Amino acid sequence: MFYFFGSGSGVIPFAGSLFAFLATFILMKVFEDKLPHDQGRAYAVEGTLSKGKARGAGIIFVLVFAAASLLFDYIDNQKVIYIAVIVASMFTGYFDDASEKPWNEYIKGALDLGLAAVVALTYLYYNGNRFAFFPQPYISVEIPYWLAFILIVILVWTSVNVTNCTDGVDGLSATLTIITLGSFFVCMEYDGSADFSRSIMYFVTVLMAYLWYNANPSSMLMGDAGSRAMGMMIAVVALLCGYPLLYIPFALVMILDGGLGLLKVALLRFCKIKILANTRCPLHDHARKTLEWSNTQVVFRFAIIQSIINILIIFLFESV
Repeated sequence: MFYFFGSGSGVIPFAGSLFAFLATFILMKVFEDKLPHDQGRAYAVEGTLSKGKARGAGIIFVLVFAAASLLFDYIDNQKVIYIAVIVASMFTGYFDDASEKPWNEYIKGALDLGLAAVVALTYLYYNGNRFAFFPQPYISVEIPYWLAFILIVILVWTSVNVTNCTDGVDGLSATLTIITLGSFFVCMEYDGSADFSRSIMYFVTVLMAYLWYNANPSSMLMGDAGSRAMGMMIAVVALLCGYPLLYIPFALVMILDGGLGLLKVALLRFCKIKILANTRCPLHDHARKTLEWSNTQVVFRFAIIQSIINILIIFLFESV
């Protein structure tokens, strides 16, 4: 383990965060015209409004995040692998963003499974197969490696895909990701498992720079390049936090928003079971079309709900 720029306790994280924000902010502006352009989504609510906007901006903020983490944080083999997987997840999304014809969803699902397997193998190799559920009373369970591998793959695949499905309203998925990662950051700092906490800071910082351009009405979209990398980052952080089940409450709004749509389609396609017939999925489309919420109301109200949940969980985390 070593630090590229040293291990200063305060100056280095500050410099890394400043680098992450400014680099993302500037590069977004410089490369805006060189990114792919959105074709519009025929079946999404207000999907045609995105037509012509720069898409795939995730390639910029993810690469800046990776550079900031490697330059301004400790470096070891495990961390390098996770960053490489996050970047790889970004590229699988970016190549889809840049393609004239969208990739087959089964191909994307298979790529997600492959990257999830890499995360599972890496985590189990470096951390073992004992998992905790909550700090006090501290209860940990040793799970057979094969079962732990399957559960981690499910966690990663779910996180990548529900986060991807949540990306449909200006500012929504990035805002919810900031809330989720920020909550894990607090828990990791409190519990002393902060080896990845600086990288969380840098990821949150690049998302803030991205939101400068993505706030409603947006001029730039992250595309699958951003949403898939965000989901991968959330899953990795949930594992490294030491309490992977915290993913459920800390990302509950994204799970419901994107996950219900995945469940609805899967049950109909593979089991011929029809559910939520009167509910649009993702839920943010239901809120806009049926409840007649504006885009800004969707972002703020979803963020408020997730923030309240996370504050309550953090209070329980620190009070037991």
